Amino acid sequence: METQPLVTNVDSKLRNFFIEQLQDIYWAEKKLVKKLPKLSAAATTQQLKDALSDHLMQTRNHVTRLEKVFALINEPADGKKCPAMAGIFEEGEDIIDDTDEDSLQRDVGIIFAAQKAEHYEIATYGGLAQLAKTMGYFEAKEILGQTLDEEKRADELLTQIAEGGINYGASREPKDVS
Repeated sequence: METQPLVTNVDSKLRNFFIEQLQDIYWAEKKLVKKLPKLSAAATTQQLKDALSDHLMQTRNHVTRLEKVFALINEPADGKKCPAMAGIFEEGEDIIDDTDEDSLQRDVGIIFAAQKAEHYEIATYGGLAQLAKTMGYFEAKEILGQTLDEEKRADELLTQIAEGGINYGASREPKDVS
C-alpha cells in the first residue's frame, strides 16, 4: 500500500525541480536515439554493435515512457539541453576520432563513453523515481523505476562485454607509432 504524498503543493519548488530534471533526461534520451546508431557503426566487435543496437530500441521506449510521465503530471513533453550528457556525447565523438577504426581500443573507448551515459541516466532515473514517490506520482515512480532497472542492466552488460575480452584484447594491440 502506497503512503500519502509528502509534498502536496503542486506548485512547489520541488515539483519544478522534478520537471526540470525530466526535461533534462528527455533531451538526453532523444539525443541518444540519434547517437547510438553512430556508436554502433563505429564499434569493432559484433557483440558491442549488437548491445548498442539493442539499447537503441530500449532508448526509444524510454522516450515514450518519459512522454507518459509528462502526461501523468499534466506537463508538456519538452526537452532542455543537458550539459552533462552533451559533454559525454562530445567525448564519445572524440574517442571515435582519436582511435583506429576496427581496433579494440576504440571499443574500450566506446564502452567508457556509453557507461558514463548509463551512470548519468542511473543517477537521474533513481532520483526522479524517488521524487515521484515523494510527490505522490506513484504511477510515474513505477515507470521511472522500470527505466532505471533497464539502465542498470545495460551498464552491467557493457561491463560484461569489456571483461569478456575487449579490454584484454585492446591491451595486446600495438601502440600508435607517430
